[in-house]
Amino acid sequence: MIEKVILVDVHDNAIGTMEKLEAHEKGLLHRAFSILLINEKGEMLLQQRALEKYHSPGLWTNACCSHPKPNESNLDAANRRLKEELGMNVPLTEIFLFTYRAAFDDGLIEHEIDHVFLGRTNDNPRINLTEVMSYKWINLTDLKMDMNAHPDKYTAWFNLLMVDHFSAIQNAMKHES
Repeated sequence: MIEKVILVDVHDNAIGTMEKLEAHEKGLLHRAFSILLINEKGEMLLQQRALEKYHSPGLWTNACCSHPKPNESNLDAANRRLKEELGMNVPLTEIFLFTYRAAFDDGLIEHEIDHVFLGRTNDNPRINLTEVMSYKWINLTDLKMDMNAHPDKYTAWFNLLMVDHFSAIQNAMKHES
């Protein structure tokens, strides 16, 4: 099945659709989402991407991220992928969005308006091994220290999220508790 993404303008207005790989080859701006999951200890759930992923294989990242399908809301897409990748149903709240562009060694380019969702759970995931190699819960202080020391262990978008938007994430965590 050919997976399509929603192409958008800089204001996140849908302007068309394109096959996902082609959009990443051309570096065209499209809609995406990232999910952050926090437990009652204030730890964040990270996943290690499966080695079969078409980019950033084996890297650590936020709980889940993907793209909504055409005619699918961001929240519906986030809930769908959370279930598909991690076997989880968690109430999610959109906390902000950001735009980023990152080029990869394989020639692919992520150019996305990324809608960031936050959820709270103490459940452990039931990972889909075709999507996720491993997972861990980590204290935010330890995470920030490790990301500063080893940014190459983490996906490009997660590095940007945790560097450029860390205060917004912390603020949202306080309001969600």
